[in-house]
Order: sequence, then C-alpha cells, then structure tokens
Amino acid sequence: MGVPELPEVETTVRGLTPVLAGQRLTNVEPRRADLRKAIPVDLRQRMTGATVTTLRRRAKYGMIDTDRGDTLIFHLGMSGRWRVDPAEPLAHDHLLIETAAGRHLALNDPRRFGFLDLVETAALEAYAPFAAMGPEPLGPDFTGAYLHEALKGRIAPIKAMLLDQRIVAGLGNIYVCEALHVARIAPTRAAGQIAPARLERLAVAVREVLLAAIEAGGSTLRDYARPDGELGYFSKQFLVYGREGEPCHCGGTVRRRVDSGRSTFYCPTCQRS
Repeated sequence: MGVPELPEVETTVRGLTPVLAGQRLTNVEPRRADLRKAIPVDLRQRMTGATVTTLRRRAKYGMIDTDRGDTLIFHLGMSGRWRVDPAEPLAHDHLLIETAAGRHLALNDPRRFGFLDLVETAALEAYAPFAAMGPEPLGPDFTGAYLHEALKGRIAPIKAMLLDQRIVAGLGNIYVCEALHVARIAPTRAAGQIAPARLERLAVAVREVLLAAIEAGGSTLRDYARPDGELGYFSKQFLVYGREGEPCHCGGTVRRRVDSGRSTFYCPTCQRS
C-alpha cells in the first residue's frame, strides 16, 4: 500500500475520538525532532495541559483541536498508526500522549514518512496543504454537477483527475480504481468527455466505496492498523484492486496497467469507455 488513504484516516480519527475528545492532555512528548519534516519545537509546550475539543479529518490528514486555539495535524505517511494504551513504548513510537483519565497514545511510524504539525485553528483554511484542495468526496459539494464543471474541457484521463487533490480532496489510488469500476468508466477516458449522468453515477460510486471502506474499518494491505489494534478487512472486498487476472463479476477479466508509476486495475469488459 502507498499512504493510508482517506478511509484509513477517517477510521483512525473515529477510533481516537472516544479516547481524546473532552480530555485534558497531561503529557505530550515528541521522542524525536523530526519525521518527514521537523516537528514544531513548541509542540510539547502548547499541547501539554490543553483540552481536546474535537477530532476531524481533512483529505488524508487527521486533526486534533484544543481549547487553546491550536490544531495538531497528523499525516500517517506510509506506515503510521496510533496505538491506544500500549503496554510499553516501541522504538518507532515518535509521539506519546497521556490524558488526565490515564489513557495513553503512541504515534508509531517505522518508515517516518508521516508528519506532525501544529497550526492555529483559525488559520487552518490558509494552511498550505489545505489551501488549494478541492471538496471532500463525502461532503455535500462533491456531486456530478461539480465534476462536470471541474472537468469541462479536460483531456487528461479521469483517473488522473480524480487523484488531483485540487479536483477532489483525499482520493487515492485504491478507491479511485474501485469507484471507476463501480461506475463502469474506463480509467483512461478523457475526463472532459464524460456525460453529466455518468459523472453523477461516478460521484455516487466514490461515496459508496469510501463509506463501505470506512464501515469495514479501513483497508489493511500491509502496515495499517486501527487504533484499537483491529485490522481493517475491506481489502477482502475489492472488486478490481490487486486482482489482476481474476474474473470480474461481469464475466470479463481484471487487468492491470501502469500509469505514472501507479498500478491501475480495471475490467475492459464492463469499463469500455
């Protein structure tokens, strides 16, 4: 798996919420100076003693808001996961959190491709990774009509457009492959040539695929684990992803192609155009 995708991050946020929401943080301890980038030097000072007000997600980023007007932003990178009430710290636990209720959290990231940042909550919309993002695929603004306007005149393949965070926030390779299959749209189809009715079907498919993955607890292909240690199982339900050479439900055969270094899984029989 590449980075944990939107359902994995959503599942993580939902798993952390009952542990952190409304809790005062009695100790917040970064255990190294950096992950993919430097950890803010004042993170311990600003977070210790604060009370968590809400937890939420933007695209593939998790956010922990506090009553001090700060938001801790985390990205899980390629191997990051939160461990809840671990028996003891592990070598790759890079952030430790303790609450007044006696709960313990550890952000574990062996490959260190994730990152932590601390931003004033009021300034989140201007935060560089968020500023140019498109709408949330599970939000009310992501519709077939929106896609029709956003993709008008675009000759790039629809798969590439769905992976563009400026078009829609947080979609990744796995779920784009799955959604295009559900909508019966070829991943190579020029985005601007898809009829509005089919784009509406695609928007619905994106939502259905993501919600199914969230309900299942996120996909587990390699390193991802839910905060409570339970592994997701949506990977067993994939229609095309990772199933090259296997039969499609339509009677065709799932194929794989490589586009810009990413594997694309599709069925040429039911995704003809």
